[in-house]
Amino acid sequence: MTIKLHCFGESGHSYKAALALELSGLAWEPVFVDFFSGAHRSDDYRGLNVMAEAPVLVDGDLRLSQSGVIQQYISDKTGKFAGAPEDKYEVLRWILWDNHKLSSQAGMTRFLMNFLPEDKRPQEVIAFMQGRLKAAFTTLNTHLQGREWIVGDGLTNADLTCCGYLFYPEPFGFDRADWPHIDAWLDRISALPGWKHPYDLMPGNPSDRA
Repeated sequence: MTIKLHCFGESGHSYKAALALELSGLAWEPVFVDFFSGAHRSDDYRGLNVMAEAPVLVDGDLRLSQSGVIQQYISDKTGKFAGAPEDKYEVLRWILWDNHKLSSQAGMTRFLMNFLPEDKRPQEVIAFMQGRLKAAFTTLNTHLQGREWIVGDGLTNADLTCCGYLFYPEPFGFDRADWPHIDAWLDRISALPGWKHPYDLMPGNPSDRA
């Protein structure tokens, strides 16, 4: 049975789950969520996921939201991306750190800078958020110095979660050239067999609304 992932291309949280599915080799297909038209707030979508968010994974009778949970499900199903047994909590630590300190800040800042009308963009809030992001980039860049992967000696869910927003072209305060260890790490991820850019992996692109 083909797994379905309700997602949209602009969503970095969706990308984490979609990339994990794609690299895992599982049979899956994206189901477009028209987020910018409010589809996630519809009664039908809330029936699928009361949290009214993307991504949502559907595998038979199982429905899961939250990208970190979906990544863990993929690991449990395939044995991939969990890391060595002794690294279990270190992988989880980076997933939680990313969700609180990196992806949550990046997603909001990118939205405010690119997907709101220009006259409604709160510049003071954007500047504050970019300060928080700079601290997160510093943490990740420092950790990656002398390392190929965030945890252990191979790709894990720690990498798949932390890269969620970092391949997008829209400006939000992240320039790869400023963070050489992050830059090299992203190159390693994009060199993996099967890797795809978020706009190639999932339906939905800002150009669709231009």
